[in-house]
Amino acid sequence: MPPHGNAAFLLLLSIVFLSWRISHGGKILVVPLEGSHWVNMDVMIKALHSRGHSVDVVRTDKSWYIQDDSPHYKTITVPVAEAFNQDFVKVILERIIAIERGESTALSFASLQVEMFTAMYNVHRIMCRMATIMFNDKDLMSSLKESKYDLVLTDPAWGVGIMLAHALELPLVYNVRWITSGEGHLAIAPSPLSYIPMTTSGFSDKMTFMQRVKNFIFATILQVQDRFLISPQYQAVCDKFFGPEIRYNDLLQGADLWLMRVDFVFEFPRPTMPNVVYMGGFQCKPAKPLPEHLEEFVQSSGEHGVVIMSMGTFVSQLPADLTNEMAAAFAKLPQKVIWRHKGDRPAALGNNTLLVDWMPQNDLLGHPKIKVFVAHGGTNGVQEAIYHGVPVVGLPLFFDQYDNLLRLKERGAAKILTLATVDKDDNFLKAIQEVLHEPSYRTNVQRLSRLHRDQPMKPLDTALFWIEFVMRHKGAAHLRTESYRLPWYSYHSVDVIIVILTLICMLEIKVIYMTFNRQ
Repeated sequence: MPPHGNAAFLLLLSIVFLSWRISHGGKILVVPLEGSHWVNMDVMIKALHSRGHSVDVVRTDKSWYIQDDSPHYKTITVPVAEAFNQDFVKVILERIIAIERGESTALSFASLQVEMFTAMYNVHRIMCRMATIMFNDKDLMSSLKESKYDLVLTDPAWGVGIMLAHALELPLVYNVRWITSGEGHLAIAPSPLSYIPMTTSGFSDKMTFMQRVKNFIFATILQVQDRFLISPQYQAVCDKFFGPEIRYNDLLQGADLWLMRVDFVFEFPRPTMPNVVYMGGFQCKPAKPLPEHLEEFVQSSGEHGVVIMSMGTFVSQLPADLTNEMAAAFAKLPQKVIWRHKGDRPAALGNNTLLVDWMPQNDLLGHPKIKVFVAHGGTNGVQEAIYHGVPVVGLPLFFDQYDNLLRLKERGAAKILTLATVDKDDNFLKAIQEVLHEPSYRTNVQRLSRLHRDQPMKPLDTALFWIEFVMRHKGAAHLRTESYRLPWYSYHSVDVIIVILTLICMLEIKVIYMTFNRQ
C-alpha cells in the first residue's frame, strides 16, 4: 500500500474508533456543588468527557463557579431567587472569623455553633427551594426523563441530586466526602465513637476518656442538627412530590456507589462498606511548567526556596490587621513568598512577597523549590500537599478544615495555628520557621506522598471504572447494604435483646415458682 494509502487507512480507523467511543458513551446528569467542590467535580467531568461520555450539568442562573458554556458539558440552568454564592459565603465567613479571633470561651463556642447551624439551615433551605422549582417545572422534568440518562452523579453535601435521581428513577453515584448530615461514612458504615472523631471535634483516633465524652456530645449535636434543621426540609420536598412513604434519609443512604474523596493515607482507619470506593487525591496530577513570570520569581529565590499561601476558594480576603501581621512575618523570611490575596495591599508587605489573584496551586506545589504551603486546610489543598510532598502550616477557619489539618499534624507533616493566635508573639513567623527548618516535617509528608502514589491504579482511573461499572450494570445493588431500611431498634438488635431478656425472666420466674411449690 502506498504511503498516502496508509495515512488514509489510519485516518479512517481513527474516525471509526472515535465514532465507536461516542456511540458507546453514556449520558450522565451531574448535580454539583459550588466553590472548591465544583473544582474537583470538574476534573471528573473532563475525564468522563474524554472517555466519550455525554455530560449535562445542573446549575442555577446565579451560579458562582459553574460556567454556562464548556466543551466538556452542557448546562441545565435553573432560575432561582437566592443561591449559594460568594455573597452568601462572605457574610458567614466574616462572622465566623470574628468569633474565631475572640477569646476562647464556652460562649464563643456556643456562638460559633449557632452561626454554623444557621448557615447550614439556610444553605439547605436554598437547595430545597431549587429542588421545588425543578419538580414544579413539568417541561423541565419531562425533558430530563426523555434524555434517558444512564445515571446521576452528585455531590451529596446538598440533597437536590439525591431527590432528582429518585424522581428520574436512575442509578445514583456520589462524589462524596460530606453529606447533608455530616461526614459521609456516618450514614453508611458503623462508626464507633470510641475511636472515630466527629467533624469539628478536633480529635484524632486516639482519644482520652474526656475526649470521648466530648466526641459523644459532638455526635449528638450533629444528630440534633440533622434531625431538626436539615432532614425535615428535604423530607418536606419528598412529601410534596413523592409522598410521605418516601423517606429522604433512605434516598440518601441508598446510593449505588460512594466515590469517597479520601484514602487511608489521609483518613484515620475505620469501618467501611463494599460500595464505598476510595479516590482520595483523584484531582492531583504531575506539575506542569509555571507561567514565565512565576518561574522567574521562583528561580530568584536561590537556595532558600519559596513559601506559598492560599486560603482557598471561599476566602477572598482576611481582616486587614491580620494580613498586615502576616505580611510583616513574610518580610522577615529569606525565602520568596507567593501569596494568593485579594483586597488591599498590606502596608507591611516585603519585597520578597508576590501577591496574586490566582495561582496554579498544583503546579506550584509540584515545583522543587516550594518549601512550605500555608493553607486553610481544605480537602483539595491538603491532598495536593500530600501528593507533592510539601509540609503545611495550617490556618483553619471553619467546618472540616481543622480536622483535615489534624490528620496531617498527627502524621508529623503539618503545624496548626488558630486565627486567635496568629498575631500574638510572632506565632505565625515561628510556625513557618519551624516547618522550614525541622527536617521531620518534610520527611514525614514525603513518606505520605510515597504511600499515596503506591497504588495499582490512579485514583481517577479507579473512579471512572466504577462509574462506568454502574452504567454497564444499571446500578450496583449487590454492593449496597440493606441496613438503612431497618428501623433503629432492629439495626441495634434491641428487639432481639428484649425478647431474649423476657424469655430469661420468664424462665427464672418459672424456676422460682417450681422451687416454691416443691417446698
